[in-house]
Amino acid sequence: MFARLQYLVELSHAHRIARRYFVTNGFDGVLTMLGLLMGFRLSGSATLEVMIGACLGAAIALCMSGLTSAYISEAAEKEYELRELEKSMVTTLDNSEHAEAARLMPWLIALVNGLSPLILSLLILLPLFLADQQLLPGIPPIDASLSSALVLSFLLGVFLGRLSGRFWLWTGIRALLIALVTSLIILLLHQFMGHS
Repeated sequence: MFARLQYLVELSHAHRIARRYFVTNGFDGVLTMLGLLMGFRLSGSATLEVMIGACLGAAIALCMSGLTSAYISEAAEKEYELRELEKSMVTTLDNSEHAEAARLMPWLIALVNGLSPLILSLLILLPLFLADQQLLPGIPPIDASLSSALVLSFLLGVFLGRLSGRFWLWTGIRALLIALVTSLIILLLHQFMGHS
């Protein structure tokens, strides 16, 4: 069954699309968690329960958004590609491997698109979960989570660099810079709002 799925993935080139979705929506998840955590860090008054609840809610919303939006768009795209292939071949492909791929691949791509921000968000929130169970002594949990977000943004950039054949260190640093600029904007807005 796995070999069959692998064949359908290669037939439909779904692995390329899934990789793009993984990086794109994964980066959305990382920046969303970074933004929420920066807000909590600057407010200085949120409890662990509030931070975990708000971040988990956002992570689940990102997951559901990724699942549904990717499935809807990819199902329509694969159906269109199948019909275009049928026109060029002047035959129906309803029972073919192409039709099977057109039915299954949107689900696979949707899973990647939905699970990537959820999994990365949970990794970022891991220090908060550990602190909530008194398993993170001596380390400020929000700072550990913010550091995790920065590390994951760098690693996503490295992954993207490897995929594109670019110098991995530069793409990693570029992704990290985006996360740092995001944090800086939030910090500046917080200071501006505090003085207005």
